[in-house]
Amino acid sequence: MARALRGTLAALCLLCGLSARAQSPVWAIRGAHNTVFIAESVHLLKPGDSALPRPFERAYAAAQIIVMEVDLTRIDAGEMQSFLAAHGMLHGATLEHAVGERLYRRVASEAERLGLPLASVESLEPWTVALMFDDLEYLRLGYDAESGVERQIERRAERDGKPIRGLETLDQELGELAHLPPAEQNRFLDLTVDDMHDAERDTDELLAAWRAGDTRKLASLLSSAYLRFPELYRVLITERNSRWFPQIERELADSRDYLVIVGALHVVGPGGLLERARSAGFTPRPVRAH
Repeated sequence: MARALRGTLAALCLLCGLSARAQSPVWAIRGAHNTVFIAESVHLLKPGDSALPRPFERAYAAAQIIVMEVDLTRIDAGEMQSFLAAHGMLHGATLEHAVGERLYRRVASEAERLGLPLASVESLEPWTVALMFDDLEYLRLGYDAESGVERQIERRAERDGKPIRGLETLDQELGELAHLPPAEQNRFLDLTVDDMHDAERDTDELLAAWRAGDTRKLASLLSSAYLRFPELYRVLITERNSRWFPQIERELADSRDYLVIVGALHVVGPGGLLERARSAGFTPRPVRAH
């Protein structure tokens, strides 16, 4: 389960907003004495297709400090298990009671398709089941968090002696889902089951657009997921961006260069970090491959 919680946030962040034309998955923002690079992440990639777009190389080489949504080097399985025990389990109820007969039947069918014993999810909160299903589907398709952007950069930074920081804690990140009201958790699970059967086709298209820096294509593929669930957008994107941007402003006042790696929708979606940077008087520019 700890692995599932780390890996499956990919499905929540592989999104992007509208842009007039193809740009880049990495953006540079100049401060008074430094540059902060903001990179659109894909948290899961296939081991045989995990080379990062060239703008990542340019930004990494220039950066002295790496910043991620959560500092993965400080997370251990025990911390995740403790969070799950406190927030991911149903207490005094079953999943069928929590989600109702119709959704429970859908969950049972999906569990069978994924080869997951139904008994293993009976005591889990709906948001946890959604992440577990999503993780298993991506594993089935050959995607792996170890090959994703963050883990690649993390390993390289540790080897090169570059410090890594997190924009938030594990409790903050997973807490956004854990604190959704029961009806919203059920809707999240229902939509997850809806979307899983098109995951392979949709993700292949998304990755092609991400590698090309085509944010307009990314938006046309995936932004509809959040339009169907605006509460999830508010909780997972808007509110987190509100917490993160003041930290990025402090980095822009530093003398060192930073590489900030976050899910794509955080960068260029409505209320995204680029929009906030422009409102604050900065001029984000795409980092080209050459």
